[in-house]
Amino acid sequence: MKPEALAALQARFAEQLSTAPAILQAHGRDESHPTVHPPHAVLFARSETDVVDALGLASAHGFPVTPFAVGSSLEGQVIPVQGGLSLDVSSMNAVLALEPGGFQATVQPGVTYPELNRRSRPHGLFFPVDPGAEASLGGMASTNASGTGAVRYGTTRDNVLELRVALMDGSVIRVGSKARKTSAGYDLKHLFIGAEGTLGVITELTVKLWPLPGHVAVLRGHFPGVEAAATCAVQVMGAALSPERLELMDAELMRAVNRHEGAAYPEAPTLWIELASSSAVGLGEALGLCSEIMADSGGGGLEVARSAADRAALWEARHHAYYALGALYPGHDRLSTDICVPLQHLPGIIGFSRALAGQEGLHASFVGHVGDGNFHVLFHAPPDDGATWARIHGVYDRMIGEALALGGTCSGEHGIGLHKRAHLAREHGDTLALMRAIKALLDPSGLLNPGKILP
Repeated sequence: MKPEALAALQARFAEQLSTAPAILQAHGRDESHPTVHPPHAVLFARSETDVVDALGLASAHGFPVTPFAVGSSLEGQVIPVQGGLSLDVSSMNAVLALEPGGFQATVQPGVTYPELNRRSRPHGLFFPVDPGAEASLGGMASTNASGTGAVRYGTTRDNVLELRVALMDGSVIRVGSKARKTSAGYDLKHLFIGAEGTLGVITELTVKLWPLPGHVAVLRGHFPGVEAAATCAVQVMGAALSPERLELMDAELMRAVNRHEGAAYPEAPTLWIELASSSAVGLGEALGLCSEIMADSGGGGLEVARSAADRAALWEARHHAYYALGALYPGHDRLSTDICVPLQHLPGIIGFSRALAGQEGLHASFVGHVGDGNFHVLFHAPPDDGATWARIHGVYDRMIGEALALGGTCSGEHGIGLHKRAHLAREHGDTLALMRAIKALLDPSGLLNPGKILP
């Protein structure tokens, strides 16, 4: 960033602009990347006008802009690898409208989904996309985040009705509609969802809200192997039980949680299945059928939780898995894969991945949103162990090759960011030229979050 560009930003934004070293460092990383790439400056935007003016100054002075909210991305999306301006929208955190009768809310991009749920709960409603981290809705739309609730309610893409997006040419466009459905023109809304801030900056979202389930219970059981647990997940989905959540953790992660939490969970592959119904009788029938399926698949030690407190306690191990693994191996870097396949292929690719990691002598843990075919393998090793990291990336490449051969994808929910650009080329090589053309149309100077998504 040239001195005159920084001076122009300071003249326009005054105390909203920071060049303090600690602020720059905090905006140079996310949850995934060990390397810090600090920006030259951080702007704490307070309004859509701030965003538009910042993009105007970027166009005039030729510096890159990387949107940032809470920094919980897992593929390096918010890391400003070319410096420039980190555009922090976390202060744009107002719930602008909550419409219980329309089952929707309009929010600024810095609103987090737990905050929206706190505001919605008194109306008997909630926003169902739960990526685990206290992520912002703007960031979730930018990466098309999902998580534990996707098996029942879909991803962020399925739960956004309308967006306002600021473009590099100074315009602000509205894409989508507050209506529950529309057939008007090209579907530009979905172009910006998952674009990771490379095409425009989201300044407002209207999202769907859902009624809180009337009767909820969680069933947890452990299995003799990960493949058996994955097979059970497929059978549960085939039984038309429509679970709210369906999650898997392997024995290694259960061991990590026990050490981290001082707990005594069975250290075996474990499934969590959350079911809901409008009646207690319906929930009881669903629990009975689900218990039979789990038992027939080799599941044991079945536990049921019905109260909110008991359900939270039963889910605790799953929610703490990622951080528990980090605590078990302090000083290690971690890599979380993010593969999704058609559901019928899930047991097979998990078995393939486990065998592959074993052949290479790698320490790998498995966790997944297995109701929709999305699973993660968590690798870890000391940061300076180049030989082990080479084997990890070799195994990851072969896993993705197998997933693509099965009709799957290299990313079910984390996005592409910095880390998966080569994998995107393998998956969508026939459309990369079109993607580049769209990028060039909306961002001709390549200033919006450069270095992300496209190889």
